[in-house]
Amino acid sequence: MSLRFRQIHLDFHTSEHVPGIGSEFVAGEFVDTLKRAHVNSVTLFSRCHHGMIYHDTRFPARHPHLTCNLLAEQITACHAEGIRCPIYITVGLDEYTAQRHPEWLEVDENGRRSGAAPLQAGWHKFCFASPYMDYVIEQTEEVCDLFGDEVDGFFFDIIGQGGVFSRWCLAEFDRQGWDPADAGAQQAMRQLLVDRYRERITNAVRAKLKRPDLTIFHNSGHIYPNWRPTLWTYSHLELESLPSGGWGYAHYPVTVRYARTLGLDYLGMTGKFAKTWGHFNSFKPQAALEYECFNMLATGAKCSIGDQLHPGGRLDPATYQLIGAVYEQVEAREPWCDNVEGLADIGVFNIEATGREDGRVDSAALGAYRMLLERQHQYESIDGKTDWSRYRVVILPDKVLLDDALAAKVEAYVSAGGSLLLSHESGMDPGRTRFVLDCMPAEYAGALPFHPDFLLPLADQAAGTLPTPYVMYEPGLKVASKPGAEVLGEIWEPYFNRTWRHFVSHNHTPVRGRGEDPGIVQSGRVVYFSHPVFACYGKHGMMFYRDVALNALRRLLPDPLVLSDAPTTLQVTWNRQPAEGRSVVHLLHYIPEKRTLGPEYVEDVIPLYNVGLKLRASAPRRVYLAPGDGELPFVVEGGYVRLTVPEVRGHTMVVMDE
Repeated sequence: MSLRFRQIHLDFHTSEHVPGIGSEFVAGEFVDTLKRAHVNSVTLFSRCHHGMIYHDTRFPARHPHLTCNLLAEQITACHAEGIRCPIYITVGLDEYTAQRHPEWLEVDENGRRSGAAPLQAGWHKFCFASPYMDYVIEQTEEVCDLFGDEVDGFFFDIIGQGGVFSRWCLAEFDRQGWDPADAGAQQAMRQLLVDRYRERITNAVRAKLKRPDLTIFHNSGHIYPNWRPTLWTYSHLELESLPSGGWGYAHYPVTVRYARTLGLDYLGMTGKFAKTWGHFNSFKPQAALEYECFNMLATGAKCSIGDQLHPGGRLDPATYQLIGAVYEQVEAREPWCDNVEGLADIGVFNIEATGREDGRVDSAALGAYRMLLERQHQYESIDGKTDWSRYRVVILPDKVLLDDALAAKVEAYVSAGGSLLLSHESGMDPGRTRFVLDCMPAEYAGALPFHPDFLLPLADQAAGTLPTPYVMYEPGLKVASKPGAEVLGEIWEPYFNRTWRHFVSHNHTPVRGRGEDPGIVQSGRVVYFSHPVFACYGKHGMMFYRDVALNALRRLLPDPLVLSDAPTTLQVTWNRQPAEGRSVVHLLHYIPEKRTLGPEYVEDVIPLYNVGLKLRASAPRRVYLAPGDGELPFVVEGGYVRLTVPEVRGHTMVVMDE
């Protein structure tokens, strides 16, 4: 089943101390508000983080101040107008049950139960090994029985396991024969418990409701590589990513480029809030919401916007005025955004598949994303299970260690004609003692003696840079170039490392002279950087890191899918609609700004004029702008379709009929 484009995730976490739950709900007004906002799917609540249930139930957790059979009335009203209604059920958090069964909570290595302190407001997290999971399944089965064919799907939330030291977990360690003191066994236990939950609850739902159009999603606020073995428990993927709520503007585009390789339909989820979930009467600018939704369309996703329903059950008109202004535009763009395939000539290895990520968005992944985005390159995020044959270049950024299977995959890819760009520890064995690739242009020789040191690019590697060595803020590896390899960059050394015994000026020691070690080496279709150049850009932002890495990429990919004279702020994303026989190139020009101590914001839509594009494609029958029908003249030369877009105001689509 294809997901709908214009969805609302309608949070409804409401304390048992709030009176009049649903007292202001009027079915006609509720649905009319959604329709005026162009909404065609809304996720509604069965059980929330407070543990409250919002419909008739045999369980004692029915909200004590519920004035009507709210969920049932919401579903009936929405279905009468053709609006889908997936049902929300909390899993990881339930305060009602936590107060009655504290023994079911997660326990950390110090014996502390998870969550808020006794005099602190906040949630408590459940142990997935405890009998609580039986309650989750029983309550879900009741929803299936109560609503039957009216159930469009389920959204299960807070799916993750932290502490694994409850008595339930320790018993499971014994059953598995694992040592609970071993960090690897602890991580394996987390994975086992979450996978077991997904399998149990998905099987329970599908046993009750045998419908192919039923949707099921298990939310963890991210899309993880370790989901692959249990992807069968998902009908689709939802990528929760509120830029204003702690995710930031890099999280969605980095993660969706992995999600879209997994073979399931998917949607992006942002929020209307100026900050994060549950902020009542809190609004971001319309331009920000446009950017977030249009970025979803550009990356092949459907759209979901988060809201929180007032306890009375009445939708806020101002919220849906804002959402409607955006969803009206989304609806107009849908014909060019459905059933798409992303085009990419570059695959970037997903750092999360290595287990070595250093944050919600890994610094090396961020650096690679920003480099490629700012020069309009088309890429996807890949792992060892992905088919690499569609990519002309694979990038292994900074810390992709290779076991035997992954090393064999890399060697086979290069042998079949692929090109490889890798940096720092990428290409080493898991013990980080040597490079394991025969195609590697360098040999490992230990750590570099100085940090920071400096890198001087040579020949065409210096294009766009100043004629001087640049400081490398992250430490590199000492390597020796293999016979026949070409040195593309030299490492220059400071007088000494900065210590309490000897230091110079405020930060680091200046250049003394050229060292003996290479910093960039190429052999055939493989280029290697001894420094973690991607993390350097992700952490420190000096444009030299981007430019020298992309100069190396140009050696491997002289004719990328997209070339443009646009500024680095223009995002270009290219999709195909095979069934329609056309390509759609999305141009987005919104600029997030860090104006205050709060989140980044997008307020102003700054137009670009006369944007030149070169798209590597055969001659199309017709090129036009969408929505609308503005024909674009073009010429075909050197394997590229060359054209000029008169204006990009926020979001523009260039359509090429093949």
